[in-house]
This record gives sequence, C-alpha cells and structure tokens, in this order.
Amino acid sequence: MGSQSTAKTIFLLASMVGWLIVGAALMYLFPLVADRLLGSDLTALWMTNLTRGGYDPMLAWVGGGTALALTVLGNVFWSLSHRE
Repeated sequence: MGSQSTAKTIFLLASMVGWLIVGAALMYLFPLVADRLLGSDLTALWMTNLTRGGYDPMLAWVGGGTALALTVLGNVFWSLSHRE
C-alpha cells in the first residue's frame, strides 16, 4: 500500500466534514421542501407543529449553503493546485 501526505489526509477529512454538513442541511430542509412540493394538509400540519417547536429552515439555507460553497471552493482549489 502506498502512503499519502498529511496535507492530503487533512484535505480529505475537511472535505468529508463539509459534505456531511451539506447533507445534514438537506435533511433539515426536507419538511419545508415536502410542504412546498406536495402542499397537502398533512405537510401543512407538519410544518405548523415544527414551527411551534422552533424549526427554522433559514439555518439550513445559510449553514448548508455556506458549507457547500466552502467545500466546492476547497475541492476546486485542491484539484487545481495538485495536478499531476
């Protein structure tokens, strides 16, 4: 087996964390997306109950969007700076 550099290991770990945050944001947005796409009485009730409990989809939009932008920029920077 070959070895990899410490820089590559750190990049891979940081990239994985970024994609995990993006995935978590998408899961957090699921109720809002379901309500907007389906728009049934059930999803409206779901959103009402979630809102009473403090559900704020703006957190996922801002946090997930920021994580997505930083992760994609990091991946582009890494791939451009480590061409073989």
